[in-house]
Amino acid sequence: MLQTPAKQKSEPPPAGGAQTPAPAESAGPASASEAGASRGLDWFNLFVANIQTGFGPFIAVYLSGQGWTQTAIGVALSVGTVSSMASQVPAGALVDAIRNKTRVAAFSVLVFTASALMFAIYPIPLFVYLAEILHGLSSCTLGPAIAAMSLALAGRFGMAVRLGRNARYAAVGNGVGAALMGACGQYLSERGVFYLTAVLTLPALLALMPLRRYSMARGSAQAGAPQETKARVLKVLADRRLLVFCGCAMLFTFANAPLLMLISGTIAKHGSNPSLLIGACIVLPQVIVALASPAVGRFADRHGRRLVLIIGFLMLPLRALVFSTTSNAALVIGVQVLDGIAGAGFGILVPLVVSDVAARSGHFNLSLGAVGFAIGIGSTVSTSAAGWVADQFGMRSAFYFLACVGLAAVLLALFAMPETRPERDEDGGASSTAPPRPRPPRGA
Repeated sequence: MLQTPAKQKSEPPPAGGAQTPAPAESAGPASASEAGASRGLDWFNLFVANIQTGFGPFIAVYLSGQGWTQTAIGVALSVGTVSSMASQVPAGALVDAIRNKTRVAAFSVLVFTASALMFAIYPIPLFVYLAEILHGLSSCTLGPAIAAMSLALAGRFGMAVRLGRNARYAAVGNGVGAALMGACGQYLSERGVFYLTAVLTLPALLALMPLRRYSMARGSAQAGAPQETKARVLKVLADRRLLVFCGCAMLFTFANAPLLMLISGTIAKHGSNPSLLIGACIVLPQVIVALASPAVGRFADRHGRRLVLIIGFLMLPLRALVFSTTSNAALVIGVQVLDGIAGAGFGILVPLVVSDVAARSGHFNLSLGAVGFAIGIGSTVSTSAAGWVADQFGMRSAFYFLACVGLAAVLLALFAMPETRPERDEDGGASSTAPPRPRPPRGA
């Protein structure tokens, strides 16, 4: 049973320096409630990943079967992308302002249900555009809500291990969701994918119940509420650590987003069908993320965030250089192991670094939205830029270009990104009096 490290490492001792031990009879129920909430968050991450898979490439396949042109499909997907980018920072501020994060998460999942049913029941342009907008907005509230619930459960000093668990269950959910929805589209109907997506929101809502009970038992919000005075918004967003990390995240995403698109084009030019290959290239990194994420979280906890960031970023230029030299299917699939390593590190570090910087400011989710906005800029601009370079100078030059951008992310992290891992004496001496944090289970 997981014993998530929570308040013991952040609450200062009572006045006078004496510690008041909790009553023995209350330790058991509290521990059981916390363990149940932790398992609920595990399953919630898994089912949310299932749901999000339904809003991936299946949309383009489904709309194409409904007679939509490629231009119309591109416009619909762009509507979702723009709405998601525009709402990153406001959604983070909204989640900060709402005390009950389980309600935010539940409402976001219900919006996913409505969006999936709009696609399935009546895929006319108005409903499709509305579904894309609603999905983009609710994705921007759901991510910060999950991060805030993780912070409330694990605390600042247990956040790395908790995020490792989140990433593992999300990776498993992505793989299972892709398999279920692929089988549904193949053997039932493409429309059935969206009915299945709507059905999968029900177990996601059920997984929130232990978190809600834990929140009520604690008698406090599940967010990273400020422990001291609230910092001003501009002061938090102008923090050098956050700004540098936003730059690193934007460069990394810029270099990473178009790689699979380019390599699929290269393979198609050689007369091969890239569909199965791209499927394998997506699944293998998810397997690596599921296996490696808990270890990456513990490594970041012990050795710092900066080292994990640099190691993960180094995988990207190496991968781009390999893609520039070969179109061999086995080698292309094998090199996706590097993508899994980079994905495990980056996926954990985004909320973790933001937690280090802004957890005690009262603007944790606002800061997370700022990083999400930087990532959105990188992914949106990169596909067009990489495509233009490939058309003008050739596919190999495009891979070299992306490798250089990835190397720029490495150099920015190496020379400008400070270490953000909090020291235990930052909480007013709590670390000198609090009992040592238990070691997380190996299988967590």
